Amino acid sequence: MVENRPLTRLFAHLIMIAGVLLVMFPVYVMLVTASHELAQIAQAPLPLLPGKAFFTNLHSVLTGAVDKTPLWRLLVNSLIMALGIAVLKIAVSLPAAYAVVYYRFPLRDGFFWLIFITLMLPVEVRIVPTFSVVATLHLVNSYTGLILPLIASATATFLFRQTFLSIPEEMFEAARIDGAGPLRFFRDILLPLSRTNIAAVFVILYTYGWNQYLWPMMVATDPALRTIVMSIKTLIGVADQVPRWNTIMIVSLIAMLPPVVVVLLMQKSFVRGLTEREK
Repeated sequence: MVENRPLTRLFAHLIMIAGVLLVMFPVYVMLVTASHELAQIAQAPLPLLPGKAFFTNLHSVLTGAVDKTPLWRLLVNSLIMALGIAVLKIAVSLPAAYAVVYYRFPLRDGFFWLIFITLMLPVEVRIVPTFSVVATLHLVNSYTGLILPLIASATATFLFRQTFLSIPEEMFEAARIDGAGPLRFFRDILLPLSRTNIAAVFVILYTYGWNQYLWPMMVATDPALRTIVMSIKTLIGVADQVPRWNTIMIVSLIAMLPPVVVVLLMQKSFVRGLTEREK
């Protein structure tokens, strides 16, 4: 039992407040930069108080084009990619974890560890052969090329495997005695029991898909397929011009909103899915 000491509680709260301030300060700088005109930002030192041009800058971004592409199109591309990666990763990882836990076949544990080892092979390591395969299959500049190579997930398979291992084996035996086959047990028992875990994994994978930069840059050479994360880098790298930092920060704030909304809406399920183990 942890003793309830006032000084300990005060120190713990001060540490948490300091951590929150440290994390939120860059976001505050983004808000301040987005609320000023470019001429004010170019002056030294950088203003630390909000300006009056936030809504003007926001209106220019929403009604104009970012990197010659409408903002709504960038958001739609990012949404399709993030949802596609999250949903398909879960759809592939759930049966994989189910097979590893409930089926008996030679080298079962070996196959699982082969899957697990792929955690040490991120997209950046295998990007050249992956791009070669995508180009050979003529999937460049397509949503399929953006999503399909990223749907295998050792992380999701591992998390679902741990969830299934926490479910008593007697439940599987009872379902089999009642005449439930493997697919019915998976559909009617395992999936309902794993709802919070699926929600937690969805939040992680959605954020992962939304923040992808290197792979879309390789595959989406067509501006119409670019994501909003890609557009931020393009806005920064303008040749022979001063970067429009107020516009860049507005776009960055908009890019942050969808993952933040998903986390806030699914916060309870996310926490329960990562902490609960009693079924």
